Amino acid sequence: MWRALLLVTLFTQAPVAAGLELSPGEAAGRRIYLEGVGSANGEISARVGAADTLVPATVMPCANCHGADGRGRPEGGVRPPDITWRRLSRPYGQVQANGRSHGPYDEGALARAVSEGRDPAGNRLDPAMPRFVMSLRDMANLTAYLKRLEDDDDPGVQDAELRLGTLLPTQGPLAELGHTVEAVLRGALAQVNEAGGIHGRQLSLVVRDPGMDRQSTKRALEQLLGDDQVFALMAPLVPALDGDLAELTGKAGVPLVGPLALFDETTSNPLVFNALPGLREQMFALAGYATSDLGLHQPEAVVAYPDDARQQALAEALALRLMDQGWARVRLLGYDAAHTDAPLGHAAKGAQGVFFLGQSEAFAQLADQLQAADLSPYLFAASAQVASSALRIPQRFSGRLFLAYPFMPADWTPEGEAALLAIRRSQGLGGQHAVLQVGAYCAVALLSEGLKRAGREASREKLVSALEGLHGFHTGLTPALEFGPGQRVGLAGAHIVTVDLYGQSFRPLGRFVKVDTRL
Repeated sequence: MWRALLLVTLFTQAPVAAGLELSPGEAAGRRIYLEGVGSANGEISARVGAADTLVPATVMPCANCHGADGRGRPEGGVRPPDITWRRLSRPYGQVQANGRSHGPYDEGALARAVSEGRDPAGNRLDPAMPRFVMSLRDMANLTAYLKRLEDDDDPGVQDAELRLGTLLPTQGPLAELGHTVEAVLRGALAQVNEAGGIHGRQLSLVVRDPGMDRQSTKRALEQLLGDDQVFALMAPLVPALDGDLAELTGKAGVPLVGPLALFDETTSNPLVFNALPGLREQMFALAGYATSDLGLHQPEAVVAYPDDARQQALAEALALRLMDQGWARVRLLGYDAAHTDAPLGHAAKGAQGVFFLGQSEAFAQLADQLQAADLSPYLFAASAQVASSALRIPQRFSGRLFLAYPFMPADWTPEGEAALLAIRRSQGLGGQHAVLQVGAYCAVALLSEGLKRAGREASREKLVSALEGLHGFHTGLTPALEFGPGQRVGLAGAHIVTVDLYGQSFRPLGRFVKVDTRL
């Protein structure tokens, strides 16, 4: 029974960890290492190549090649060496892969390597290594920081614990949704921890209530990133910051996995990984299905949307997608979501398809108005927005209404279903808010897999790299997730379901429609 219902309805605060405390000089050295910016914002230059071409160090700071952890990151066939101080200062020196050997580095030898490109024995370093031009003060600061680099872990990383955070409403009209998401997150993390955690660490969760407005939400986010020192955010539900959360976390350099926005939009932030498709991907999937499967000739469409800037931007993007796919004419129809009795039906005259953005009541009224105008276009909408009214619209739209779903019960493996049902039992949950439950579960699964691949020496940079490299990742509750360079939506597309209004049932059409949403 719960499978059928799915088609219709689809803090205890953790102790605060102090980060690595750096002296003013070490902190200045950290900025040189990560950003290429000298003390008092002084300019540092880098000489590049045999011609000693001079460029700002901000273009190629040390961390670009050696990584935020100093252990080197292969790129373009070059493997930059590990420059942590413990390795540089080995008393017996080093023998490189090419047979070149040298003694240990000290402060003077390091300065020579950085400024002249020579090791302690006077051998030339790899030609790919820039030679930096900086003041003695900046050189001393950089050296001081390199001595602490190995201990400068990202926030939230301890020997036996890795701290994660989320923003979920605990009061007000969205409190029930917040409770459901928190319960799934805690249950899924408990399953990971009971299995031994990840690389010897237990995963803990800090939950902050974002409140009801933008200011309170921003304060809660600042507390998570500042006071609570969380490593990453997962599955936050913050409608007050829809569209802005990705920008704020991006500026802070914090990975964000599985945001549960009530209104999703694409983001260019490479630190954000979405497990489930947003509204954009689902509407684009409907457009793809309508274009390829309905056999329409030179069709016209109407895109109806609530009259606000974000939904208008999505409506315009959808209209462009339809025209690119060969629709002869696409009209935009904005409406006042507070007054949905406006005569929208006649505005759809001549359209074979109406693509709807908005909520259930407005959708039901639109369908009634279309019937009153004796119009029967195909209707397209995201299930999360209109499923609760889908069975109440006029029967003339039977077989002509198509809904997008991010996943279907058929996607669930026995293992995935058992894991989610175990979480529901342990947390006292039913099947309510199924999309949020699956979204939260997938966020934990995705983040856990990324941490496994990042290794014991976990960093935000390594996590992002690991997540970007996930291909064909199975959550047990969705089709396989696919990420890659520029691809931050793991499930880009949707299942298409038609509605039998006479039989009061939903009929999946049997395939997942993929869309291209690369950045």
